Amino acid sequence: MLGRAQFKVPSPRSFAERVEDLLGHVEYRRAETEAELDAILRLRYEAYLKEGAISPSESGRLRDAFDDVDNVYNFGVFIDGELASALRLHRLYSVSQQSPAIETFGDFLAPQLKAGKLILDPNRFVADYHLARLYPGLPYVTLRVGILACVQFGIDLATITVRAEHQAFYRRAFFAYEVCPPRPYPLLSKPISLLFLDFVRDADRIFERHPYWASSLAERQALFGGGPTSISRRRERIAPSAAILDRLIAAKPARRAPAVASPPIAAVR
Repeated sequence: MLGRAQFKVPSPRSFAERVEDLLGHVEYRRAETEAELDAILRLRYEAYLKEGAISPSESGRLRDAFDDVDNVYNFGVFIDGELASALRLHRLYSVSQQSPAIETFGDFLAPQLKAGKLILDPNRFVADYHLARLYPGLPYVTLRVGILACVQFGIDLATITVRAEHQAFYRRAFFAYEVCPPRPYPLLSKPISLLFLDFVRDADRIFERHPYWASSLAERQALFGGGPTSISRRRERIAPSAAILDRLIAAKPARRAPAVASPPIAAVR
């Protein structure tokens, strides 16, 4: 608690600086054990239940079949060692792969995949209710994982599956645009809309607006280099894509390393 109190004393000049400062206290951990995934599932359940998006369940967890497919990455975001938020990613390069977005919005995603586009489907973005209010930068710290994945894999399009009232945030932060109005979505009681983030077109603008989303190759490899994080399927080893990596990163200063003695990414084991 002393560390957190000390962290709150400074008053950075801008929101971007506050997010950058928060990143110094953040650790991204891939869910590679059942215990790590269970903590995320419980956070998911609590967040969706509080929002009224799901019905109560005796299990106290929100899990679905997409947690076990071979193209999934589950991440927990920890602030000073406490689980603050979580994000799940699915990397899509074929219509034969699975993700929530391709199940619900396959009529929009399939043509893009057949045209050779690489798609990232970030989903199940949840945050601890109290920590989200303590740290206004938490959404930006969490969504940074998706941006790192877009760079690492040379993603063309990223899906944004949100309720209609949340679209404004993603239009402003990611220059996203609506592709499909709200429709039913797996396990949720409220309809979800589909937006696209055109990463090839808008990456430069995104990094200009959010400089704290810059990253080093070492950080991205630590997070994604071991392949998908399905508990039961860890088959492929993925090399960084060079499609847009050089253009985007060469002129961007790497984000400063957090002031900790150990490596900042818990995926390095």
